[in-house]
Amino acid sequence: MKIGILGAGAVGQAFAELALNRGFEVMISNSRGLETLGELAESIGCKIGTKEEAAAFGEIILLAIPLKAYRTIPVELLAGKIVLDATNYFPARDGPMEIFDQGLMSTSELIANHLSLSCVVKGFSAIPMKELAKDAQSTGSLLRRALPIAGDDLDAKQKVLRLHDRLGFDVLDTGSLADSWRFERGRPAFCVFFQLAGLEKVLADTPKILVSH
Repeated sequence: MKIGILGAGAVGQAFAELALNRGFEVMISNSRGLETLGELAESIGCKIGTKEEAAAFGEIILLAIPLKAYRTIPVELLAGKIVLDATNYFPARDGPMEIFDQGLMSTSELIANHLSLSCVVKGFSAIPMKELAKDAQSTGSLLRRALPIAGDDLDAKQKVLRLHDRLGFDVLDTGSLADSWRFERGRPAFCVFFQLAGLEKVLADTPKILVSH
């Protein structure tokens, strides 16, 4: 499987390195141009390209940009693609956004509304990137970490589930994108290690109350 990554920060780099180690083909891009990616390609071993090239390259596209930059991704660029949304809302970085502050919408619903021609699946958004490679374990390992996903397209979620498994993680399907607030920033499951049974319980017990900044 080929994975295109939009965003070459901590999320994009950590994901690219793990995916390459698991036998995937990876192309990474950023908004600053190819000349800024040379050292990254050399150190990790991934392909580099423009966002247009990475979008065309990937069967699955990892969205690894700051949430505030989501409008910089043209809708047509990712038409027909499975978009793995790893974004999170950080008011100090993204600026205050009333729809999230008032609990009117999940972050991935906003992304999906913008990328209306894509199949958006929320994933890899609730694990610190420094723990990504460390916690990746073979299928059947008693130490395997479970990660939540959410999405509105069942086929897309199945492909993302298989991707998680190959990368070394169990998966809990939490439902639709409207349900993905359960593992957003500030919730009990956000960036905390859980195995499958524990993750299922904490998500079921998570109340829908506003999270303070």
